[in-house]
Amino acid sequence: MSTTVPARPIKLYRHALSGHAHRAEVFINLLGLPYENIDVDLRRKEQKRPEFLALNLFGQVPVIDDDGTVVADSNAILTYLALRYAPEHWLPRDPAAAAQVQRWLSVAAGELAYGAARARVVQLFGLPDDPGPAIAAAQALFSVIERTLADNRAFITGSQPTIADLALYSYTAHAPEGNVSLEPFPVLRGWLRRIEALPRFVPMAPSRCGLLAA
Repeated sequence: MSTTVPARPIKLYRHALSGHAHRAEVFINLLGLPYENIDVDLRRKEQKRPEFLALNLFGQVPVIDDDGTVVADSNAILTYLALRYAPEHWLPRDPAAAAQVQRWLSVAAGELAYGAARARVVQLFGLPDDPGPAIAAAQALFSVIERTLADNRAFITGSQPTIADLALYSYTAHAPEGNVSLEPFPVLRGWLRRIEALPRFVPMAPSRCGLLAA
């Protein structure tokens, strides 16, 4: 860590329904860093306006501005915050341990995004897509996570939380909004509860869709 407190509050450009943005917000809170939420209205395409594209040419949230250092992409933000402000267990410097974290960051950007996250988006925004493949992908991934945690490890790579846990948390916890039940995965649900018990954890508000529509 180069410092423990930002010179100014971190600006977090986010959308309240975005699990990607939630990753960043959770980590900022867990670290006890001062920050300011700047909501970007995705329905009004504010993420495609020139002033936002100047921050992220991909036109996506989240983005952070840490006293002039602008970082886009949720996993990149987690990495930046870990290296800048966090205790080393969040992103180990040991090559093998760091590789394990990176492996799960890739899963969050791949299997999780195209599975649980996609299934949730279909329900949340009423998209015409067939949700079946995304639901199946989510169930397959959750089975892998269930087996990974079956050795009684507390978190996804071991006894302490890392940014991999945060990258995987939001869309896993909110998978029922995409009609993906977590009931078959008791070990996974225990892992979610351990993340939620971390000091200063902040939840993402549930959306009344999918299995939560009733």
